[in-house]
Amino acid sequence: MKKMGILIFLALVVCFTGACSKGVKVSEVQSEQQVIQEQRNKIDIKLQELHRKGTDGSEIYVVKDTNGADGGFERLMKLMESHSLSFYKTGSESEGLIGKEDVVLLKFNCQWSERGGTNTDLIKSVVDAITKHPEGFMGEIIIADNGQRQYGPFRKGGSVEWTENNAVDTSQSVKKIMDAFVKNNKVSALTWDSITGTEVKDYSEGDYEDGFILMPEKASTGLQISYPKFRTQFGTYVSFKDGIWDELRREYDKDKLKIINMPVLKSHINYHVTASIKCYMGTTSDKLTGHGAHNSIALGGMGTQMAGTRMPVLNIIDAIWINPYPKRGPMTSYENAVETDIIAASTDPGALDYWSAKYILMETAKTLGLNNYETMDPESRRPGDFGYWLGKSVEELQRAGIKSTLDEKRITVYVDILSK
Repeated sequence: MKKMGILIFLALVVCFTGACSKGVKVSEVQSEQQVIQEQRNKIDIKLQELHRKGTDGSEIYVVKDTNGADGGFERLMKLMESHSLSFYKTGSESEGLIGKEDVVLLKFNCQWSERGGTNTDLIKSVVDAITKHPEGFMGEIIIADNGQRQYGPFRKGGSVEWTENNAVDTSQSVKKIMDAFVKNNKVSALTWDSITGTEVKDYSEGDYEDGFILMPEKASTGLQISYPKFRTQFGTYVSFKDGIWDELRREYDKDKLKIINMPVLKSHINYHVTASIKCYMGTTSDKLTGHGAHNSIALGGMGTQMAGTRMPVLNIIDAIWINPYPKRGPMTSYENAVETDIIAASTDPGALDYWSAKYILMETAKTLGLNNYETMDPESRRPGDFGYWLGKSVEELQRAGIKSTLDEKRITVYVDILSK
């Protein structure tokens, strides 16, 4: 309300000074004020490459000076490929990530509008890249998240149709991205909010209702694993854990479903940092677990969720606009967002979260002279801090035999600058 009052006041000032007679709209005044404010919130983070010793470690790929709509993701793909990680799986790149017939689920942040959600320009760039598979894309793309039917700007959960979005053109919602591609490709955009309170059984048990499957027992982290099972608008039966269900053969194609994890980097009031691992909160049902899913984060529950359901083939951190204010997220308004123009990717969510928190989020907080940024330190082992539950999450991944590290000596970081 305070924000709206300020904007209305500014609009009246412009009107009384003669702007209204010249055809200036209130929306244009709002847009101008937003641009002025955001220009003050731009921080130039100096990034350095890190090169580990030995061969057993994790790689992070970074592109700087990108707004998400300017070819930054394409540059990221080239950077990955130059270091032997191909975005496309082809006849000549059998170890590539995305095949021409895959069902690709883009897990984004849907719960908050303005700068609190994943940058939609970046989402659009990833969708565009998938549809341009060199062998011709014949698969399906699902842009999805669970806003848990709670919290968010209206305390009703998430949306793919926010009117105020994180993009160059702030009217560009995820739904509009779907509309731009759906004529020529199988692309859908949805939230699981409507089914987050519905417990269902597996397709193999003859249950074809959309909902969440709830595992019978809790893990040591306190998490009772839950995950969505749903039918897309194109008739594809998807289990987040088991893959694509073949109704005729009555079996799953586990390898056909690929997850690309796309969180926006920001602070969090309880858990201090939202990044790749915490983004998996949107694959659980907090309703069916009695808020146990959210509470489990403190003990590494989202590491349990990743290891117990399906790992992303790639994690892409959206750090174009971030919220570095300790305990001020996950809500991020246009006025409070800080522009760093960075995207980063890795197959290792732990290493990516470590590096992004340390070298983007904390560095921005330090530059702004903020207090209490130590709670976002990935190296902290104090219970309650980000570093504590990040460590517990990575332990869960490692226990499941999944490659992940928080040892900076085992992390290599490649950096490219789009403006060069």
